[in-house]
Amino acid sequence: MDKKRDVALLVIPAGGGTRRRFRISRRQLRLGAVLAGVLGVILVAGAVSWVVLAVRAAEVGELREELAVLRAERSQISDLAATLTEVEARYDQLRSLFGEETGIAGGSDWLPPAAGRGGSRAVVEAEEALPRAWPLAERGFITQPLLENLEGSHAGLDIAVPTGSYILAAGAGRVMEAAEDPTYGLYLLLDHGAGYQSLYAHASELLVEPGDLVRTAEVIGLTGSTGRSTAPHLHFEILLNGQPVDPLSMVDPP
Repeated sequence: MDKKRDVALLVIPAGGGTRRRFRISRRQLRLGAVLAGVLGVILVAGAVSWVVLAVRAAEVGELREELAVLRAERSQISDLAATLTEVEARYDQLRSLFGEETGIAGGSDWLPPAAGRGGSRAVVEAEEALPRAWPLAERGFITQPLLENLEGSHAGLDIAVPTGSYILAAGAGRVMEAAEDPTYGLYLLLDHGAGYQSLYAHASELLVEPGDLVRTAEVIGLTGSTGRSTAPHLHFEILLNGQPVDPLSMVDPP
């Protein structure tokens, strides 16, 4: 062995004492350097692996939370879809009940389509547009006729019926207004062409919207006592060029 190439280490204690001398050969130095390098690589690889695992663990936690949210939303959507399907099926069954018979002589009640509104222009235009049909699915009781040129004049008919009774379109036409008024409460205004319009007031619920086309005897709302009203009833008006017409001159009670 060439001792000239060895490395000598001299250890001198701080407080004095015996000095020690160590000799390390070149081969031992190379082996130590290799071992130190391998150890360094192992430490770096371990640190990198730990960082990667920590990041992956955080991502897994976030993915689990997102998955739980998606599962909850999918469950809600499935429940909503099932409910909607059930409601539409029941609604279609209810509509079918009015396809053959009705309590109003000489007509049929039509419920609005479950899948949307708007009607059929061809069907509406093919029908009698003038408001000649009774505006309710039942007879009711006329409590107030049209009064003109009198104190406290009354522009239409008041027909007493229970809350929730079907309001029917007196003729085919287009919904011009579907809104709420302090006096009329929830009301609908239909335009039938030729200057004729019909108004339905004090409803508890409106089933059509402005712009919808409706058929004669289609259900357009439910009766109630909204607005200036003391009891459930339908206030029904027929207008010609904006002026009241006695509904009983055009519509015969059933």
